Amino acid sequence: MPIFEFLCPACNRIYSFLSLSPSPAREPSCPKCGATGLTRVPSAFAVTASKKSAGEPRPDAAGGGDDAAMQRLEQEAMRMAGELDEKDAEDPRVMARMMRRLAEASGEAVTPTMEEMFRRMESGEDPEALEEELGPRLEEEMGDEEGAGGPSGPPTRDDGLYDY
Repeated sequence: MPIFEFLCPACNRIYSFLSLSPSPAREPSCPKCGATGLTRVPSAFAVTASKKSAGEPRPDAAGGGDDAAMQRLEQEAMRMAGELDEKDAEDPRVMARMMRRLAEASGEAVTPTMEEMFRRMESGEDPEALEEELGPRLEEEMGDEEGAGGPSGPPTRDDGLYDY
């Protein structure tokens, strides 16, 4: 049975829903506030688990997980640098692939706006135009460098599993 994850914009929280169908016909409502119009987001497992071995610590695990996550990110960045040539740096499709790889290597959840930006870059749209259009939404989702961010900052995850 599939588990789908949705972001409630009102709560700025990601919830997991267990579905009896691989293609549910309806959209869930927020288990906390009852809001509708939740946005489906890639699951953290799908984003982070594909490159990890079973014995490797998770970035949030006790015992130096942050160092391990940083090391994985640095290794991935070095691999990517070796794969790129000058013409690739101007191709939005290549840029989107690289940004996805860095997100996966960092273990960070991909927000709905990031996913939209990646998808549109992969279709060949201009990154600068996308930054202008989606930048404010992305900053709201991620928060700014000093942590002030938008009114809600980056989304948090609920540990529960809810019926779809």
